[in-house]
Amino acid sequence: MSDVDGFFDLQVNGYGGVDFNRDDLSPDDLHAACERLEADGVGGVLATFTTEALETMERRMANLVALRAADPLARRVIAGIHVEGPFISPVDGYRGAHPADAVRPADVDEMKRLLDAAGGLARVVTLAPECDSGQRLTRLLAGCGIVASAGHCDPTLDQLRAAIDAGLAMFTHLGNGCANTVARHDNIIQRALALHERLWLCFIADGVHVPFFVLANWLRGIDLGRAVIVTDAVTPAGLGPGEYGHGRYRIRVAANDAARLMDGSLVGGAITMRQAARNLVDGVGLSEVDAQRLTVTNPRRAIGVHGHPAG
Repeated sequence: MSDVDGFFDLQVNGYGGVDFNRDDLSPDDLHAACERLEADGVGGVLATFTTEALETMERRMANLVALRAADPLARRVIAGIHVEGPFISPVDGYRGAHPADAVRPADVDEMKRLLDAAGGLARVVTLAPECDSGQRLTRLLAGCGIVASAGHCDPTLDQLRAAIDAGLAMFTHLGNGCANTVARHDNIIQRALALHERLWLCFIADGVHVPFFVLANWLRGIDLGRAVIVTDAVTPAGLGPGEYGHGRYRIRVAANDAARLMDGSLVGGAITMRQAARNLVDGVGLSEVDAQRLTVTNPRRAIGVHGHPAG
């Protein structure tokens, strides 16, 4: 498979042993992660910051913004920031591995604080539409040219439609960030799939977060022109089995598995984007052309990035 343009990953929390969600992320750490990403065929990523205390998220994002500004390689690889939380569902299952004590009700002023900390680099914000009263955050983001994405959420079909009308444009790692047991027919996965013509739908293609046969079923039923593959990479991505630190957690990776908390709960991806693209061909049955579309072209189109970012 050709990755001549470089894969583009909208959800990278860390990579190659480096955690972007660390308080003490150093220039050397960031440079090493970007070197590893480029070596693995990645042309651009959104550094992803997940739910924590508001001040902690602000501090971590501001640190990465400053480190990126001082490093030409980081400016080339890190195209922007994905803010995943803290305005997500507090309900167990839908909340996922995001810490319950840091999930917050949607608040416009707090959202503005996070955007300020991102220094103009915010490209995607994941939130729960059912927790965004009057779609205030969604409208704010859309008005700023930032992609509002549903995730870790359980809106009704009407709530999801209202959010789309207000500017919601994406769904974060569909099939994950939801309860293990859902209603047979009317559930968040089916609702998002029903609105696939109006949303960019993101999926994790490691065969663990979503089994390959399930992903194949979903992709057959939607427009591949609006499908995106992400890794949701965390600290150990690309390193193989072992135990690692990530954020406030200890996590483990077994052979051919995703990253998990020590209790077995999924916490993120551990594969490279090149592996994800190969999985689309070998595990899901897509053509190489379509696999490249979902990992190279569509992610850039989804956030309006063309080529290497400047600045």
